[in-house]
Amino acid sequence: MSTTSHETHDLRMPRKAVTAATIGTALEWFDFTLYGAVSATILPKLFFPVMEPTAGLLASLATFGVGLAARPLGAITCGYLGDKLGRRNLMLATVTMMGLASVLMGLLPTYGQVGIWAPILLVLLRIVQGFALGGESTGAQLMALEHASPDRRGRYSGMLGLCSPLSQILANGVLMGLAATLSSEQFESFGWRIPFLMSFVLVVVAIFIRLKVDETPAFVALKKTPVKQEKSPLKSAIGSHYKTILRLMLFFCSPAALFYLIVIFSLSYLTKHLGFSQSTGFMSLMVANVCAIFGALAGGYLADRWGRKKALALGSCMTLLILFVYFPILNTLNVPAIMAIMGLFLGFTQFQSGIQPVAFAEAFPTQVRYSGSALAYTGANLVIGGPMPMIAVWMMSQSNNSPWPLVTLCAVINLISLAMIVIGPETRGIDLNAVANDDAVDTRASAILSK
Repeated sequence: MSTTSHETHDLRMPRKAVTAATIGTALEWFDFTLYGAVSATILPKLFFPVMEPTAGLLASLATFGVGLAARPLGAITCGYLGDKLGRRNLMLATVTMMGLASVLMGLLPTYGQVGIWAPILLVLLRIVQGFALGGESTGAQLMALEHASPDRRGRYSGMLGLCSPLSQILANGVLMGLAATLSSEQFESFGWRIPFLMSFVLVVVAIFIRLKVDETPAFVALKKTPVKQEKSPLKSAIGSHYKTILRLMLFFCSPAALFYLIVIFSLSYLTKHLGFSQSTGFMSLMVANVCAIFGALAGGYLADRWGRKKALALGSCMTLLILFVYFPILNTLNVPAIMAIMGLFLGFTQFQSGIQPVAFAEAFPTQVRYSGSALAYTGANLVIGGPMPMIAVWMMSQSNNSPWPLVTLCAVINLISLAMIVIGPETRGIDLNAVANDDAVDTRASAILSK
């Protein structure tokens, strides 16, 4: 009886793990991307009113970038603790931190009420949010994938990849609903605060779900082999795996940059440059994110069928092609065409993001997996993901609103990403429970391919 119960528990735990990781991460991304949406529309007027419009928009987007800049610090800290103390405990801490910061953000006074303290407090809370998301993103991925069977890691990875577009749908849907039911004065006064204050309920739900999940088998196996444990996982990750970290970071620079180009800058471009209403902008993003959910799931599925490299290469080639028609189609002012191209663009961008969790997890041994994956993931967002909306605004202002310099920059980033995919090893089938003290992933990958 007890054996059967234990086996049932073991079979159900991977599903519990991926459910907890997906829901918890989606809730954290909801808080984070909610800010991204209002930073391009509402916050410049409320927190930076003394600046001229373009400068105010840049300052508001800069606070969004500050949150992304804080992610490596969260990744480094949580990566170290996650490799030493386990994945589960860190996941409870990060979701709590994100929720509390978001609730406080919903209570913030504006510049008109407290002056310069308003943007200062805004930046501080963004740092807390970024820190929490930096630790959350990788930890949740590992919690799910280290529970998964080898033949289903890609599918689980795709489910994790849908967290971001799902949060975009929730955040933009809530904002669109509020904007439609409230007057402009009401929305600017208190309407934008409501989703942030809702975070309290979401945090309670996420914590409850994650308390039901056990520590991962890979980390449990690591704790049973003390001779293999690293005194400093971060130092070991950088010292012995820096080539892998750099390669993965350069690969993910393109999906990170294109994602924020679409979901943050495009909203500003549609409303500020093309004259669309905020509700039309939010609706276009919602349609694009529905496509992105299917893109993430398709990426994970094909990663199990074709292998990580082939699937990633397909997504990278498609985003490169779409880049050259994206802005011309936006400039047609045809709403169905705009929704279609945004859907395709974000869909193939998230196609790659749906493979990223498993590709990163399989690239490192257990004892440095959290640290190495987090450094590569958050490094890409720090280098180009976070700054992309600001870079886009600046480049457009310097080119008389011509998008082609921006398109050229994104194309170069995309080509570098594709090159990193091509030169990397295929890791499908690698044993995630294995513990190694050297940078042996490439060797193990080659051995699998030769069989």
